[in-house]
Amino acid sequence: MKLVCGNSNRSLASNIGKYLDTTLADCDVKKFADKEIFVEMNENVRGEDVFIIQSISFPANDNLMELLILIDTMKRASAKRITAVVPYYGYARQDRKSGPRTPISAKLVANLIEKAGANRVLSMDFHAGQIQGFFDIPTDNLFSAPILTHDIKKKIKGNDSIVVSPDAGGVERARTIASRIESDLAIVDKRREKAGVSEVMNIIGEVKKRSCFIVDDIVDSAGTLCNAAQALMNSGAVEVYAYVTHGVLSGEAIERVNNSSLKKLIITDTIEESEEVKNSKKIETVSVVPLLGEAIKRISEERSVSSLFD
Repeated sequence: MKLVCGNSNRSLASNIGKYLDTTLADCDVKKFADKEIFVEMNENVRGEDVFIIQSISFPANDNLMELLILIDTMKRASAKRITAVVPYYGYARQDRKSGPRTPISAKLVANLIEKAGANRVLSMDFHAGQIQGFFDIPTDNLFSAPILTHDIKKKIKGNDSIVVSPDAGGVERARTIASRIESDLAIVDKRREKAGVSEVMNIIGEVKKRSCFIVDDIVDSAGTLCNAAQALMNSGAVEVYAYVTHGVLSGEAIERVNNSSLKKLIITDTIEESEEVKNSKKIETVSVVPLLGEAIKRISEERSVSSLFD
């Protein structure tokens, strides 16, 4: 097995290497003066099982190109099998035509990864289940639920708890967590007037005098999340935590979280933490290294990945 990484999340790749008791392969990923990306593999990968660890996070276009060029490099270096390990699959929110004359960019990215030469894809918490079907190569979509559930259980105290989906689309995800902690489920009904702006309208479920755990896959601007937290507090919740797999946190998101009704926002390390995230007293990070590391090990040994969640 060879572990290779780009520049998007080197700390995650390094920690996965430690988990698997191996070092990252010697690979240079550089930029020319005009920002063209150049990759050079400094060790032999002929006949090797290569895992390329690269999130398509900010700057998404640069990191996507790094991933594609890394895949092409390994293919031309005669790697036996190339697995694209994409902890955060960028462009995932563009998974369908949202209106006339709009793209399905999540499908385009899948096509690019395949065409570059990947033999397999490993990712975590796709924004929509159908993205797995965008690939015509084996694709494993891991779920962060076991890791998030473990942390939620540590925060459940004497108060009655309830899991909350911030919108109708995330009900299945929230229901999975609710069943794991044997809790009830509530839904935030919101109406989106235009892209990037959300308005909370109603809470479906009884949250009064309860600890609320909002569960979602992506937090970007954090507007929806903070509005949902305030609506829950207005409905009588004792405290509100948010558990989100991918902490994109763009623009003024961190400031918004710091000034919100949320007690804590817990994210995973699928996207590398910025200094602002590290310094925020309201944001915590839990690691998905054991889950990704174990999945990589099982793929390399041709063992079941789905049994991780049995």
